[in-house]
Amino acid sequence: MAFGIPLSELAWLAVAILIGGLVTGILAGLFGIGGGAVIVPVLYEVFRVLEVPEPVRMQLCIGTSLAIIIPTTLRSFRTHRAKGMVREDVVRILTWPAVAGVAVGSVLAAFAPAAVFKLVFVLFATTVALKLLFASENWRLAAELPGRIAMGIYGCIVGLCSSLTGVSGGSISNLILTLYAVPIHNAVAISAGIGVPITIAGTIGYALAGWPHLALLPPLSIGFVSLIGFAVVAPVSSFTASYGARLAHALRPRQLEVAFGIYLLLVAGRFVASLVW
Repeated sequence: MAFGIPLSELAWLAVAILIGGLVTGILAGLFGIGGGAVIVPVLYEVFRVLEVPEPVRMQLCIGTSLAIIIPTTLRSFRTHRAKGMVREDVVRILTWPAVAGVAVGSVLAAFAPAAVFKLVFVLFATTVALKLLFASENWRLAAELPGRIAMGIYGCIVGLCSSLTGVSGGSISNLILTLYAVPIHNAVAISAGIGVPITIAGTIGYALAGWPHLALLPPLSIGFVSLIGFAVVAPVSSFTASYGARLAHALRPRQLEVAFGIYLLLVAGRFVASLVW
Protein backbone atom coordinates (compact mmCIF):
# COMPACT_ATOMS: atom_id res chain seq x y z
CA MET A 1 0.00 0.00 0.00
CA ALA A 2 1.18 3.55 -0.74
CA PHE A 3 -0.39 5.02 2.39
CA GLY A 4 -0.96 3.85 5.95
CA ILE A 5 2.46 2.16 6.08
CA PRO A 6 4.19 1.94 9.48
CA LEU A 7 7.07 4.35 10.10
CA SER A 8 9.43 1.39 10.46
CA GLU A 9 8.84 0.44 6.83
CA LEU A 10 9.39 4.05 5.75
CA ALA A 11 12.68 4.03 7.65
CA TRP A 12 13.85 0.81 5.96
CA LEU A 13 12.99 2.27 2.57
CA ALA A 14 15.01 5.40 3.31
CA VAL A 15 18.03 3.43 4.58
CA ALA A 16 18.03 1.09 1.58
CA ILE A 17 17.84 3.97 -0.90
CA LEU A 18 20.48 5.90 1.06
CA ILE A 19 22.91 3.02 0.48
CA GLY A 20 21.87 3.00 -3.16
CA GLY A 21 22.57 6.73 -3.36
CA LEU A 22 26.07 6.26 -1.98
CA VAL A 23 26.82 3.64 -4.63
CA THR A 24 25.20 5.73 -7.36
CA GLY A 25 27.23 8.83 -6.52
CA ILE A 26 30.54 7.00 -6.48
CA LEU A 27 29.87 5.22 -9.77
CA ALA A 28 28.49 8.35 -11.45
CA GLY A 29 31.51 10.38 -10.34
CA LEU A 30 33.87 7.63 -11.41
CA PHE A 31 32.43 7.33 -14.89
CA GLY A 32 31.68 11.03 -15.42
CA ILE A 33 28.00 10.59 -16.38
CA GLY A 34 24.72 12.14 -15.29
CA GLY A 35 23.86 8.99 -13.41
CA GLY A 36 20.76 7.57 -15.10
CA ALA A 37 22.52 4.46 -16.35
CA VAL A 38 23.79 3.89 -12.80
CA ILE A 39 20.70 4.95 -10.85
CA VAL A 40 18.25 2.62 -12.60
CA PRO A 41 20.03 -0.66 -11.80
CA VAL A 42 20.83 0.52 -8.26
CA LEU A 43 17.19 1.44 -7.62
CA TYR A 44 16.10 -1.85 -9.17
CA GLU A 45 18.09 -3.81 -6.58
CA VAL A 46 16.85 -1.55 -3.77
CA PHE A 47 13.21 -1.95 -4.75
CA ARG A 48 13.71 -5.69 -5.25
CA VAL A 49 14.99 -6.05 -1.68
CA LEU A 50 12.02 -4.00 -0.50
CA GLU A 51 9.71 -6.37 -2.38
CA VAL A 52 8.18 -3.82 -4.74
CA PRO A 53 6.03 -5.97 -7.07
CA GLU A 54 7.73 -7.00 -10.31
CA PRO A 55 4.99 -5.57 -12.61
CA VAL A 56 5.72 -2.00 -11.46
CA ARG A 57 9.32 -2.18 -10.21
CA MET A 58 11.13 -1.21 -13.41
CA GLN A 59 8.72 1.66 -14.14
CA LEU A 60 9.24 2.99 -10.59
CA CYS A 61 13.03 2.87 -11.11
CA ILE A 62 12.81 4.77 -14.39
CA GLY A 63 10.41 7.47 -13.15
CA THR A 64 12.46 8.04 -10.00
CA SER A 65 15.69 8.14 -12.00
CA LEU A 66 14.30 10.81 -14.33
CA ALA A 67 13.32 12.94 -11.31
CA ILE A 68 16.73 12.49 -9.66
CA ILE A 69 18.72 13.64 -12.69
CA ILE A 70 16.69 16.82 -13.32
CA PRO A 71 19.06 18.93 -11.14
CA THR A 72 22.09 17.39 -12.86
CA THR A 73 20.86 18.22 -16.36
CA LEU A 74 19.92 21.77 -15.31
CA ARG A 75 23.37 22.44 -13.83
CA SER A 76 25.08 20.88 -16.81
CA PHE A 77 23.08 22.92 -19.33
CA ARG A 78 23.72 26.19 -17.52
CA THR A 79 27.44 25.50 -17.36
CA HIS A 80 27.74 24.60 -21.05
CA ARG A 81 25.58 27.56 -22.07
CA ALA A 82 27.74 29.96 -20.06
CA LYS A 83 30.77 28.66 -21.95
CA GLY A 84 29.05 29.18 -25.30
CA MET A 85 29.13 25.51 -26.26
CA VAL A 86 25.37 25.02 -26.79
CA ARG A 87 24.15 25.15 -30.38
CA GLU A 88 20.73 26.66 -29.73
CA ASP A 89 19.47 25.96 -33.25
CA VAL A 90 20.07 22.23 -32.89
CA VAL A 91 18.52 22.18 -29.40
CA ARG A 92 15.38 23.87 -30.74
CA ILE A 93 15.03 21.34 -33.58
CA LEU A 94 15.44 18.36 -31.25
CA THR A 95 13.45 19.52 -28.21
CA TRP A 96 9.80 19.10 -29.25
CA PRO A 97 10.32 15.77 -31.05
CA ALA A 98 12.18 14.56 -27.96
CA VAL A 99 9.30 15.61 -25.70
CA ALA A 100 6.90 13.78 -28.05
CA GLY A 101 9.05 10.67 -27.71
CA VAL A 102 8.91 11.03 -23.93
CA ALA A 103 5.12 11.26 -24.09
CA VAL A 104 4.94 8.01 -26.04
CA GLY A 105 7.23 6.33 -23.50
CA SER A 106 5.10 7.59 -20.62
CA VAL A 107 1.96 6.12 -22.19
CA LEU A 108 3.76 2.81 -22.59
CA ALA A 109 4.71 2.99 -18.91
CA ALA A 110 1.04 2.89 -17.99
CA PHE A 111 0.23 -0.21 -20.02
CA ALA A 112 3.35 -2.11 -21.15
CA PRO A 113 4.74 -5.01 -19.08
CA ALA A 114 7.97 -4.52 -17.14
CA ALA A 115 9.80 -6.84 -19.56
CA VAL A 116 9.55 -4.17 -22.28
CA PHE A 117 11.48 -1.65 -20.18
CA LYS A 118 14.10 -4.19 -19.21
CA LEU A 119 14.63 -5.17 -22.84
CA VAL A 120 14.99 -1.55 -23.96
CA PHE A 121 17.46 -0.87 -21.14
CA VAL A 122 19.48 -3.94 -22.17
CA LEU A 123 19.63 -2.72 -25.79
CA PHE A 124 20.56 0.80 -24.67
CA ALA A 125 23.26 -0.35 -22.24
CA THR A 126 24.72 -2.82 -24.73
CA THR A 127 24.84 -0.25 -27.55
CA VAL A 128 26.60 2.37 -25.43
CA ALA A 129 28.96 -0.28 -24.01
CA LEU A 130 29.98 -1.49 -27.47
CA LYS A 131 30.59 2.10 -28.57
CA LEU A 132 32.78 2.72 -25.53
CA LEU A 133 34.72 -0.50 -25.97
CA PHE A 134 35.15 -0.64 -29.73
CA ALA A 135 34.15 2.62 -31.46
CA SER A 136 36.68 4.71 -33.32
CA GLU A 137 36.68 8.49 -33.69
CA ASN A 138 36.62 7.85 -37.45
CA TRP A 139 33.11 6.36 -37.26
CA ARG A 140 30.93 8.82 -39.23
CA LEU A 141 27.60 8.76 -41.05
CA ALA A 142 28.13 12.19 -42.63
CA ALA A 143 30.21 15.33 -42.30
CA GLU A 144 27.28 17.48 -41.17
CA LEU A 145 23.89 17.13 -39.50
CA PRO A 146 20.95 15.98 -41.66
CA GLY A 147 17.81 18.00 -42.44
CA ARG A 148 15.02 19.00 -40.09
CA ILE A 149 12.87 15.89 -40.74
CA ALA A 150 15.69 13.46 -40.01
CA MET A 151 16.69 15.48 -36.95
CA GLY A 152 13.08 15.37 -35.75
CA ILE A 153 13.09 11.58 -36.06
CA TYR A 154 16.36 11.41 -34.11
CA GLY A 155 14.87 13.68 -31.44
CA CYS A 156 11.84 11.40 -31.11
CA ILE A 157 14.13 8.37 -30.77
CA VAL A 158 16.21 10.09 -28.08
CA GLY A 159 13.09 11.08 -26.11
CA LEU A 160 11.51 7.65 -26.40
CA CYS A 161 14.68 5.80 -25.38
CA SER A 162 15.21 8.21 -22.50
CA SER A 163 11.67 7.69 -21.27
CA LEU A 164 12.00 3.90 -21.48
CA THR A 165 15.41 3.70 -19.79
CA GLY A 166 15.41 6.49 -17.18
CA VAL A 167 18.32 8.49 -18.58
CA SER A 168 18.51 12.09 -19.76
CA GLY A 169 19.37 10.93 -23.27
CA GLY A 170 22.95 12.19 -23.29
CA SER A 171 24.51 8.86 -24.20
CA ILE A 172 22.11 8.38 -27.10
CA SER A 173 22.21 11.93 -28.47
CA ASN A 174 26.00 12.08 -28.09
CA LEU A 175 26.25 8.91 -30.15
CA ILE A 176 24.01 10.35 -32.89
CA LEU A 177 25.63 13.79 -32.98
CA THR A 178 29.22 12.55 -33.05
CA LEU A 179 28.34 10.21 -35.93
CA TYR A 180 27.57 13.43 -37.84
CA ALA A 181 30.95 14.98 -36.98
CA VAL A 182 29.67 17.32 -34.26
CA PRO A 183 32.61 18.02 -31.91
CA ILE A 184 32.24 16.16 -28.64
CA HIS A 185 32.10 19.31 -26.48
CA ASN A 186 29.23 20.69 -28.58
CA ALA A 187 27.52 17.29 -28.60
CA VAL A 188 27.64 17.12 -24.81
CA ALA A 189 26.29 20.68 -24.51
CA ILE A 190 23.44 19.99 -26.96
CA SER A 191 22.60 16.79 -25.09
CA ALA A 192 22.44 18.72 -21.82
CA GLY A 193 20.11 21.22 -23.48
CA ILE A 194 17.56 18.63 -24.60
CA GLY A 195 18.09 16.65 -21.39
CA VAL A 196 16.31 19.36 -19.36
CA PRO A 197 12.89 19.08 -21.07
CA ILE A 198 13.30 15.30 -21.42
CA THR A 199 13.77 14.70 -17.69
CA ILE A 200 11.06 17.17 -16.64
CA ALA A 201 8.51 15.81 -19.13
CA GLY A 202 9.50 12.24 -18.30
CA THR A 203 9.06 12.78 -14.56
CA ILE A 204 5.59 14.30 -15.06
CA GLY A 205 4.63 11.54 -17.49
CA TYR A 206 5.70 8.73 -15.16
CA ALA A 207 4.00 10.37 -12.19
CA LEU A 208 0.72 10.40 -14.13
CA ALA A 209 1.21 6.95 -15.66
CA GLY A 210 1.72 5.32 -12.27
CA TRP A 211 -1.25 6.91 -10.56
CA PRO A 212 -3.60 3.96 -11.21
CA HIS A 213 -0.99 1.61 -9.67
CA LEU A 214 -0.54 3.36 -6.31
CA ALA A 215 -1.73 0.32 -4.38
CA LEU A 216 1.32 -1.63 -5.62
CA LEU A 217 3.86 1.14 -5.02
CA PRO A 218 5.95 1.90 -1.91
CA PRO A 219 4.99 4.69 0.48
CA LEU A 220 5.28 8.33 -0.58
CA SER A 221 5.18 7.59 -4.29
CA ILE A 222 3.61 9.99 -6.78
CA GLY A 223 2.79 7.56 -9.54
CA PHE A 224 5.99 5.93 -10.74
CA VAL A 225 8.15 8.48 -8.88
CA SER A 226 9.39 7.65 -5.38
CA LEU A 227 9.67 10.86 -3.37
CA ILE A 228 11.86 9.11 -0.83
CA GLY A 229 14.11 7.89 -3.63
CA PHE A 230 14.40 11.42 -5.02
CA ALA A 231 14.92 13.13 -1.64
CA VAL A 232 17.57 10.63 -0.51
CA VAL A 233 19.48 9.75 -3.69
CA ALA A 234 19.75 13.22 -5.26
CA PRO A 235 21.73 14.96 -2.47
CA VAL A 236 23.63 11.84 -1.39
CA SER A 237 24.75 10.93 -4.90
CA SER A 238 25.82 14.53 -5.53
CA PHE A 239 27.94 14.45 -2.37
CA THR A 240 29.61 11.07 -2.99
CA ALA A 241 30.21 11.79 -6.68
CA SER A 242 33.27 13.81 -5.70
CA TYR A 243 34.90 10.69 -4.28
CA GLY A 244 34.22 8.80 -7.47
CA ALA A 245 35.65 11.72 -9.44
CA ARG A 246 38.87 11.54 -7.40
CA LEU A 247 39.19 7.88 -8.29
CA ALA A 248 38.55 8.76 -11.93
CA HIS A 249 41.52 11.15 -11.94
CA ALA A 250 43.76 8.23 -11.05
CA LEU A 251 42.73 6.41 -14.22
CA ARG A 252 43.43 7.21 -17.85
CA PRO A 253 40.43 8.18 -20.07
CA ARG A 254 40.61 4.94 -22.01
CA GLN A 255 40.60 2.95 -18.78
CA LEU A 256 37.44 4.77 -17.73
CA GLU A 257 35.75 4.05 -21.06
CA VAL A 258 36.58 0.36 -20.79
CA ALA A 259 35.50 0.22 -17.13
CA PHE A 260 32.14 1.87 -17.84
CA GLY A 261 31.61 -0.29 -20.92
CA ILE A 262 32.16 -3.41 -18.83
CA TYR A 263 29.86 -2.06 -16.11
CA LEU A 264 27.06 -1.51 -18.64
CA LEU A 265 27.49 -5.02 -20.04
CA LEU A 266 27.22 -6.44 -16.52
CA VAL A 267 24.06 -4.39 -15.92
CA ALA A 268 22.62 -5.60 -19.23
CA GLY A 269 23.42 -9.18 -18.22
CA ARG A 270 21.66 -8.65 -14.89
CA PHE A 271 18.46 -7.55 -16.61
CA VAL A 272 18.68 -10.34 -19.18
CA ALA A 273 18.89 -12.80 -16.29
CA SER A 274 15.79 -11.25 -14.69
CA LEU A 275 13.95 -11.70 -18.00
CA VAL A 276 14.94 -15.35 -18.31
CA TRP A 277 14.45 -16.44 -14.68
